Amino acid sequence: MEPPMPVNLSIKTVPDDIADRLRRRAERHHRSLQGELMAILEEAVRVPQPLTPDGVLAEVRRLGLATPSESVAMVRADRGR
Repeated sequence: MEPPMPVNLSIKTVPDDIADRLRRRAERHHRSLQGELMAILEEAVRVPQPLTPDGVLAEVRRLGLATPSESVAMVRADRGR
Protein backbone atom coordinates (compact mmCIF):
# COMPACT_ATOMS: atom_id res chain seq x y z
CA MET A 1 0.00 0.00 0.00
CA GLU A 2 1.40 3.40 -0.98
CA PRO A 3 1.52 6.23 1.55
CA PRO A 4 -1.18 8.87 1.07
CA MET A 5 -0.31 11.89 -1.05
CA PRO A 6 0.01 15.26 0.70
CA VAL A 7 -3.07 17.45 0.49
CA ASN A 8 -2.97 21.11 -0.51
CA LEU A 9 -5.15 23.26 1.74
CA SER A 10 -6.16 26.84 1.09
CA ILE A 11 -7.69 29.46 3.35
CA LYS A 12 -9.32 32.30 1.47
CA THR A 13 -10.21 35.83 2.48
CA VAL A 14 -8.17 35.95 5.68
CA PRO A 15 -8.71 39.30 7.43
CA ASP A 16 -5.63 41.51 7.44
CA ASP A 17 -5.36 41.60 11.24
CA ILE A 18 -5.30 37.81 11.48
CA ALA A 19 -2.76 37.51 8.67
CA ASP A 20 -0.56 40.11 10.40
CA ARG A 21 -0.75 38.26 13.73
CA LEU A 22 0.13 34.98 12.00
CA ARG A 23 3.13 36.60 10.31
CA ARG A 24 4.36 38.04 13.63
CA ARG A 25 3.86 34.66 15.31
CA ALA A 26 5.84 32.96 12.53
CA GLU A 27 8.65 35.50 12.98
CA ARG A 28 8.75 34.89 16.75
CA HIS A 29 9.12 31.16 16.10
CA HIS A 30 11.66 31.69 13.28
CA ARG A 31 9.38 30.02 10.76
CA SER A 32 7.86 30.87 7.43
CA LEU A 33 4.14 31.58 7.38
CA GLN A 34 3.65 28.13 5.82
CA GLY A 35 5.75 26.52 8.57
CA GLU A 36 3.80 28.32 11.29
CA LEU A 37 0.47 27.25 9.83
CA MET A 38 1.71 23.64 9.67
CA ALA A 39 2.81 23.82 13.33
CA ILE A 40 -0.62 25.17 14.32
CA LEU A 41 -2.37 22.38 12.40
CA GLU A 42 -0.12 19.69 13.90
CA GLU A 43 -0.82 20.97 17.43
CA ALA A 44 -4.56 21.13 16.73
CA VAL A 45 -4.77 17.45 15.75
CA ARG A 46 -2.13 16.06 18.12
CA VAL A 47 -3.35 13.13 20.17
CA PRO A 48 -2.82 14.01 23.83
CA GLN A 49 -0.61 11.62 25.77
CA PRO A 50 -1.60 10.64 29.31
CA LEU A 51 0.56 12.27 31.96
CA THR A 52 3.02 10.10 33.81
CA PRO A 53 4.10 10.94 37.36
CA ASP A 54 7.27 12.47 35.87
CA GLY A 55 5.11 14.44 33.45
CA VAL A 56 2.97 15.78 36.29
CA LEU A 57 6.08 16.82 38.19
CA ALA A 58 7.50 18.56 35.11
CA GLU A 59 4.21 20.40 34.59
CA VAL A 60 4.10 21.47 38.26
CA ARG A 61 7.61 22.85 37.94
CA ARG A 62 6.79 24.55 34.62
CA LEU A 63 3.76 26.24 36.17
CA GLY A 64 5.78 27.29 39.21
CA LEU A 65 3.30 25.87 41.70
CA ALA A 66 4.55 26.39 45.21
CA THR A 67 2.11 24.68 47.55
CA PRO A 68 0.90 21.09 47.74
CA SER A 69 -2.74 22.23 47.50
CA GLU A 70 -2.04 23.85 44.12
CA SER A 71 -0.47 20.62 42.89
CA VAL A 72 -3.38 18.54 44.18
CA ALA A 73 -5.89 20.80 42.42
CA MET A 74 -3.97 20.47 39.15
CA VAL A 75 -3.82 16.66 39.38
CA ARG A 76 -7.52 16.43 40.21
CA ALA A 77 -8.41 18.70 37.29
CA ASP A 78 -6.31 16.55 34.96
CA ARG A 79 -7.98 13.38 36.21
CA GLY A 80 -11.37 14.97 35.59
CA ARG A 81 -10.57 15.42 31.89
